[in-house]
Amino acid sequence: MSDSIILGIESSCDDTSAAIIKGNTILSNIAATQSIHKEYGGVVPELASRAHQQNIIPVVEKSVIKANIQQNAISAIGFTRGPGLLGSLLVGTSFAKSLAMSLDVPLIEVNHLQAHILAHFIEDANPMPPKFPFLCLTVSGGHTMIVLVKDYFDMEIIGKTIDDAAGEAFDKIGKIFDLDYPAGPIIDKLAKEGNPSSFTFNKPKLENYNYSFSGIKTSVLYFIQKEVKKNPHFIQENLNDLCASVQKAIIEILMNKLEKAAEELNIQEVAIAGGVSANSALRKAMEDNKIKKGWNIYIPKFEYTTDNAAMIAMVAQLKFERGEFTDLRTTATAKYDL
Repeated sequence: MSDSIILGIESSCDDTSAAIIKGNTILSNIAATQSIHKEYGGVVPELASRAHQQNIIPVVEKSVIKANIQQNAISAIGFTRGPGLLGSLLVGTSFAKSLAMSLDVPLIEVNHLQAHILAHFIEDANPMPPKFPFLCLTVSGGHTMIVLVKDYFDMEIIGKTIDDAAGEAFDKIGKIFDLDYPAGPIIDKLAKEGNPSSFTFNKPKLENYNYSFSGIKTSVLYFIQKEVKKNPHFIQENLNDLCASVQKAIIEILMNKLEKAAEELNIQEVAIAGGVSANSALRKAMEDNKIKKGWNIYIPKFEYTTDNAAMIAMVAQLKFERGEFTDLRTTATAKYDL
């Protein structure tokens, strides 16, 4: 891999992030998170794009300083073109274009979903990178899919959610439990103190490798409504057990399809990516299958699970080596297929 120095910029949702990569070594990975969305129980697109405008210059500046480089050492600029919130993406895209023009360096557009998967090729993401072909369960607040990765840029979605993403289901169920947003990490923490067998919730029966999470959300809602009528303090008195039971159900739904795909396609190389890949129960399920099924598993470092610019820089580096540049006419796009 070349020793070119690349700046990556990520602004697809509510985190403004910038990273510097040299080869496949991350020299800096800086992020500014937006706490304002907690008040609203979800990301407010207009507020997110305004916060990106405030954060992007200081974040890029910090990433350059931490990497201990001069701006004129940057060989190219990679940025998230999509998918994501259009207003947020426009901020990152416009900034990347302006900076590339001022430094007179190439511009590289990056698909956010590809970046989550290819984060596994960052030097310190895993002891060893995955071998092709591998399966990657890419799971976050906005996406849930099983991707067959045949090469760096040859990917096929073989299963995806037909409604809510898994991370979205965690957040919506967290709202039913009156937990703060984002609820996924809170549910994960409380679940450690609970009994995952306390309650059972409906699981979807879908053919092939597709997912559905709207059913479990409805199942939890009706169950809670019924129990709260009998005991107004039911949620508070059973919160840890409720979180553990919900988490168990969602992770089982995710793993059942992943296990089915691995078995039917005869693939032992299995990875997870995206924000929900930080979930401790999902990580344990992967570790269990390493023993039970002989999988070679790839679980990213925590800092590469959430939306981050290191993964954008990694993809940009791979594209730089292939001479895959874009021009200043490029535009952000809310939908961007793999």
